[in-house]
Amino acid sequence: MFEKALGLPLHVLVVHAVVVFVPLLVLLAFAYIVLPRFRARLDWAVALLAVVAPITAWVSTRSGEALQARQIERGFSGEILDKINEHAAYGEVLFRVTLGLGLAVILLLVATSNHPRVPKLPSWVPAVLSVVVLGLGVAALVYVWLTGHSGSEMVWGNTYE
Repeated sequence: MFEKALGLPLHVLVVHAVVVFVPLLVLLAFAYIVLPRFRARLDWAVALLAVVAPITAWVSTRSGEALQARQIERGFSGEILDKINEHAAYGEVLFRVTLGLGLAVILLLVATSNHPRVPKLPSWVPAVLSVVVLGLGVAALVYVWLTGHSGSEMVWGNTYE
């Protein structure tokens, strides 16, 4: 299921969605936190990205595992396999951080919604959730870069000048 799309490894296609949606989630979540007057305009986009970004990260890790298994079957070993394993480890952390970020963002949206069905929360809850979102957002950006860079190095290495 996670091996090919349109004759190409699915992983090669899906990683581009991760590189777009995770930083976009971080950017809009940060804007939601620091620009409260725009929350009513940002909430739908932030909520959508809080769901889509973790899904793309999950599909990317699963498709990466399928590609990794295929490369091992083809005889990849040694240094290249070590690089693949490092890349996979970064990707797994990225998925977990992005999932946590998505959940924290959704909780922040609910806590700041002023919806009548949401119980009155202590004033410190949105502040704590904002700090959590900021921390996970920075971690997500770091792991997008680490994962993407390690993958690019494997594919391109020193072949492009």
